[in-house]
Amino acid sequence: MKKLAVLALTLLLIGPSTALLGVAALGGTSATAAVCTPGSLAVGPIPDSLTTTTRNGETVTLNRQQLTHAATIITVGGQTAGVGRDGVLIALMAALTESTLRMLANTSAYPESANYPNDGNGSDHDSLGLFQMRPASGWGTVAELMDSAYQARAFYGGESGPNYPSPRGLLDIPGWQQLDPGEAAQAVEVSAYPDRYQNYQPVAQAILDALTRPAPSGNGGGDETPVVPETTRIVFPLPEGTWVRTSPFGWRNDPITGERRFHAGSDFAAPDGTPIYAVADGVVVRANYTDAGGGIIVIEHTVGGQRVASMYVHMWQHGIHVADGDTVTAGQHIGDVGSSGHSTGPHLHLQIHPGGAGADPVDSDAWLTEHGAGGIAGGDAAPALCTAGGA
Repeated sequence: MKKLAVLALTLLLIGPSTALLGVAALGGTSATAAVCTPGSLAVGPIPDSLTTTTRNGETVTLNRQQLTHAATIITVGGQTAGVGRDGVLIALMAALTESTLRMLANTSAYPESANYPNDGNGSDHDSLGLFQMRPASGWGTVAELMDSAYQARAFYGGESGPNYPSPRGLLDIPGWQQLDPGEAAQAVEVSAYPDRYQNYQPVAQAILDALTRPAPSGNGGGDETPVVPETTRIVFPLPEGTWVRTSPFGWRNDPITGERRFHAGSDFAAPDGTPIYAVADGVVVRANYTDAGGGIIVIEHTVGGQRVASMYVHMWQHGIHVADGDTVTAGQHIGDVGSSGHSTGPHLHLQIHPGGAGADPVDSDAWLTEHGAGGIAGGDAAPALCTAGGA
C-alpha cells in the first residue's frame, strides 16, 4: 500500500543531529501518563432535544439551547491542552448541576446582567452563568461571565485560563484525574452541596455521546479515506520554551550512518517526555510502535479545503496516547517526546504531507509558520489521564 511504503521509507531518513545529546540533559522526566484512547471531542450536529436520566432515575430533557451550551463546553475543552474527554465530562456535570446548562442572569445582584443574552434569571447570591460563577470571588466581570465560552475556559483553568492562578479551575486541582468526577467538580465549584454532582454523571455522558462525532471506521488500512472536517486552528506541536530546532528539512549527512540522505521532516529537540500536540483537528490514521521503527502517529487533517497529513515520530511505546480512528483536536496531547527508532536523542521528528499521507512531504517548519501556528504555553502541558487503557 502506498501510505505504508512512504512511511517505511521515511523511517530510514529520520534522525536528529548530534546536538540532541546535550539537549537531553536539560531535564524532564519520562511520561507516566496512562496510555489512553480519548475518543472524539469534535462536535457534530446538535439535536433539537435530548432525553436521558440522572443517576437517581429522574428523567431530564434538554433543549437545543442547552445542548448548544454543552457543545461550547465540549469545544473549549477539546481546545484546552490537558483537559481531554474526562475533563469535559466533569465540566458538563458541573454546569448541569449548577444551572441545568442555562446561561443565567442575576438581576437582583447585577441588574445589567439582563442586558446580555441569557436563558433566564437566577438568584443564588451573586452567581452568574452556566457554572454559577461569582464576580465577587474573582471569576470575572459580569460581561465576561455572561459569555459561555469564557465560563468554560475559566472552569478548565490552567495557566492559560482567564482566572489563573485563583480561583482554581480544573487544571489547577492537583491530581484531579484521580478524583471521582463529582469530587473533581466540587473541587472547582466549592459548593455547599458537594454530593449532588455525581447525580448528573449519566446525563453528562449521554450528552458527550450524542454531540461528539463517532470515530470513523477507516484506520488507515486499504484505500479507505476518513471524513475529516475543516480544522478550527493550527498550533505548534510542542509547548513553548521546551524545544530547540536541530535538523531541518532537506539534504544532510545522516547522524548515525554518515551517508548523504534526504531528511523528510523537521527535528525539534526536547526533553524526554515533553508533550506532543496535534497540529490541527483531524483523524488518526496510524498510531503504533515497532521495535525496528519506534513510535509513529499519523493524523489526517483538512486545512483550507485541502487534505493534509501530519506525522510525529520517535515516541516510546508508553508515549503514544491515541489510537487508529481517534478524532483529535488541535492542541490535543497525543504523545510524548522519545528517542525510539532511528534516533540519537529525544526529539520530535515532524513531517507535513499536503495531499495526505501518501503525498510528498514539505518543510514542516515553514508550513507551520505560513499557517500562523499558535504556541502552547508550557503550563498547559499536563497530560489527561484516562480510566480505560489502550495501545
